[in-house]
Amino acid sequence: MDLFSQGTPMGSEPLASRMRPRNLEEYVGQEHILGQGRLLRRAIRADQLSSLIFYGPPGTGKTTLARVIANSTSSRFVSMNAVLSGVKELRAAIDEAREAQDLYEKRSILFVDEVHRWNKSQQDALLPWVEQGTIMLIGATTENPYFEVNKALVSRSRVFQLTSLGERELLQIAKQALEDKQRGYGQWQVNFHSDALAHLVRVASGDARSLLNALQLAIETSPTEFPPPQGEIIEVTLEAAEESIQQKALLYDKEGDYHFDSISAFIKSIRGSDPDGTLYWMARMLRAGEDPHYIFRRMLISASEDIGLADPQALGVVNSAASAYDRVGLPEGQFHLTQAALYLATCPKSNSSLAFFDALDSVEKEDAQIPNHLKDSSRDQHSFGHGKGYKYPHAFRDHWVAQQYLPGSLKGRIFYQPTNQGYEGSIQQRVIRRREEQLELMLQEPREILSFSPNDKERDRWIRRLQGHNRQRQPLLEKLLNSMDILRSDRILLLPLRWNRLFW
Repeated sequence: MDLFSQGTPMGSEPLASRMRPRNLEEYVGQEHILGQGRLLRRAIRADQLSSLIFYGPPGTGKTTLARVIANSTSSRFVSMNAVLSGVKELRAAIDEAREAQDLYEKRSILFVDEVHRWNKSQQDALLPWVEQGTIMLIGATTENPYFEVNKALVSRSRVFQLTSLGERELLQIAKQALEDKQRGYGQWQVNFHSDALAHLVRVASGDARSLLNALQLAIETSPTEFPPPQGEIIEVTLEAAEESIQQKALLYDKEGDYHFDSISAFIKSIRGSDPDGTLYWMARMLRAGEDPHYIFRRMLISASEDIGLADPQALGVVNSAASAYDRVGLPEGQFHLTQAALYLATCPKSNSSLAFFDALDSVEKEDAQIPNHLKDSSRDQHSFGHGKGYKYPHAFRDHWVAQQYLPGSLKGRIFYQPTNQGYEGSIQQRVIRRREEQLELMLQEPREILSFSPNDKERDRWIRRLQGHNRQRQPLLEKLLNSMDILRSDRILLLPLRWNRLFW
């Protein structure tokens, strides 16, 4: 009982620290990497480890797993925290590792917690010693190591991802703490009221450290004094459990993985037309302090990328909600965020706007020429016939006429594929029908290969003189020629020969 002279087991050491597993048998969770027969489990047992990086959320057992390795290996084990240690401490650890290797032929394992906190130069200082085998690195990080850790270090390490613990695993950890008589509360009679322990497990959200801290607070504040008199039962009510854990601080870094993963889950919920998932992820981001303007910006993108012409109003709804939010602010602005998010989530969906990137790909791959009839007629109409043959759509019924708008080398190429969703469904058949008419016209039209010659004053005078002789026949001539729809590339034989005078 001397251990409890300061009021809590093992003095003032937190329960989460006291209950750290000492070996693989006590370690709970991460079966995907530590289950029977798994590579990492075999390597730890055989003491044949290479450099490792453990990546995962807080409370999933990264540091604990490093401690298990420390207790299982015959190598020297040195622990550092990247937040508190710099290059000076690192060099001292390297010197000690070199000495142990040279004098005693003993390997050294360097555990670096929060390894992503070291800058590039600090990580570079470690690299040559890892390459030479002087040090075996075990790094722990909550950030994706492929982005935050030196690529050379990552390439020389095995990366293992630890996942949040499930409720069954958290409950097992809690029971270990309640039953352990040396490090936990096994020597006392602790009685959790209905749903009290389940509440702690549920709100901990996969974080074992958060669970054990809340468990310690609930147990040690429930009796009048702790430790209680011999034989007294410690009653932990649901109210005490709720006060002990309150709301779990959400893991969220605006520059880290959880920021990008959360917004990804939000947008994918919109795209999947799931309003419940949409609201949950948005609430989670706002609860963690995300900037609402960032959420609006992503919704504006989604309104065109995922909805587009299926509901052309979606973009206007989000834009109006964003403007209203700027005028109102929080907390009432949450209504505008919610309205915009729900509108997007319940809209018909279309990603036909991605057709732009197919068109962009064609632009980069092909150097296509602008069709002559689409060129600017205000500059080179007389010399090269620019704009000749262009049909003004407003002069035709329904303000549309079939004609070629793509370059000649891209005739018949289709980029835009209208869906049958929402508004886009109402225009789908019209787009397809007009496209068919254009394709049919392209198959019928001969390709013009000739160009006009430059202006010739002598020839123009001859033409005007000839026109003067035929002024009385001009209306008839124009009516005849217009009905023939003659192209510049056509070759025409006129018989009898006297007609040559008419068709100069």
